[in-house]
Amino acid sequence: MTILEPSSTSLTGVTASPMADASAPTIIEPRKGWWHFNWRDLWAYRELLFFLVWRDVKVRYKQTLLGASWAIIQPVLQLVVFTIIFGRLAGVNTNGIPYPLFNIAGLLPWQFFANTVAQAANSLVGSASIVRKVYFPRLAIPTASVLAGVVDFGLSFLILIALMVWYQWLPTAAILLLPVFLLLAMITALGVGYWLAAINARYRDVRHATPFLVQLWLFATPVVYPSNLIEGYWRLIYALNPMVGVVEGFRWALIGTQPPSLLMLISVLMAIGIFCSGLLYFQSVERQFADII
Repeated sequence: MTILEPSSTSLTGVTASPMADASAPTIIEPRKGWWHFNWRDLWAYRELLFFLVWRDVKVRYKQTLLGASWAIIQPVLQLVVFTIIFGRLAGVNTNGIPYPLFNIAGLLPWQFFANTVAQAANSLVGSASIVRKVYFPRLAIPTASVLAGVVDFGLSFLILIALMVWYQWLPTAAILLLPVFLLLAMITALGVGYWLAAINARYRDVRHATPFLVQLWLFATPVVYPSNLIEGYWRLIYALNPMVGVVEGFRWALIGTQPPSLLMLISVLMAIGIFCSGLLYFQSVERQFADII
């Protein structure tokens, strides 16, 4: 029989794997030190993480007439609107690249980021009934929301392939680096998602503010215009946006635009910084979730 021996302080982790021998006692005790997150816990609950990802994918399109087709319809509609406004009316210069192709190469990573951040921000509150009942690494909930977004990204990527065939645009050898930029987009989305999910658990204003903030972030990212429109010292400030490096990297890898400049390294460092700080903040308030949600 499994024996639980709780400590006198808040329960924040399990020292034994859930697959451990049933005859051995399972000791639950608080983590010690400023960094008390154990990646082995998340790995031990990998089956739960897979289930949460599958749940998010199913719930997203449950009882919809078009189902997963929305993953294609949404970027197509945005592409049409952006092409008319910025490609035709505003006449944005894309250096000879057809504007629909230029736009979709930046829209795909942005759509992935925006959707997953919105899902991750509300993930803890939406899973409140689970959080209150059983122990598991709470980090699995917003992480699953971001991983589930990869499915939508894969479906919407078909639009880019269709446009490249239509315009007879061949990718360059840089396309081999595309998984790196996708990973960078995931790291950024995870970092922002951890921050918003943890704050939203206490202050529900986050759910109302997130769509507005994401909309503003869109225009601070070179999705509908090239980044070379930003000149001078403003480029240094512009590079503080981690999604600038992601979008520019995607365009370079897919359609052969100019490679990201050295300033884009700032975007990479910002993405890593947001991820690490979000992870630190999330695990610092994790023990309070069951009480405040």
